[in-house]
Amino acid sequence: MTTAIPESHRDLLELPVATLATLGPDGRPQLSAVWFLAKGDELKISLNTGRQKVRNLQRQAACTVFLLDLANPYRYLEIRGDAELAPDENYEFAARVDAKYGSDIKAMDKQGDRRVVVTVKPVKVNAVDMSG
Repeated sequence: MTTAIPESHRDLLELPVATLATLGPDGRPQLSAVWFLAKGDELKISLNTGRQKVRNLQRQAACTVFLLDLANPYRYLEIRGDAELAPDENYEFAARVDAKYGSDIKAMDKQGDRRVVVTVKPVKVNAVDMSG
């Protein structure tokens, strides 16, 4: 079992969107497309506290990030891990996400929402290429 993202699939960390899977309160998977930043073998995601994803991760840290090669759907990266949540009260991490995506995340938040940085710590990495 590996927790390192292999060189063969590191290009997928440049994709614009990943799918984050968490477990909902009923135990069923909940999936959402998310913006992310990658550093080494960790992925970081900015979420606001009004989202179900945050409540799911506070209750159960287990999650999966899925990155599909859009040019070759038989190639993907699945990162199973545990999420660590940390406050982003000054929107410092959110500003880094803004810079990558050319947006203003703060404008998406409702009054009273706060931001958290979700760091996915890999427990198991599956790098798959069934194309040939």
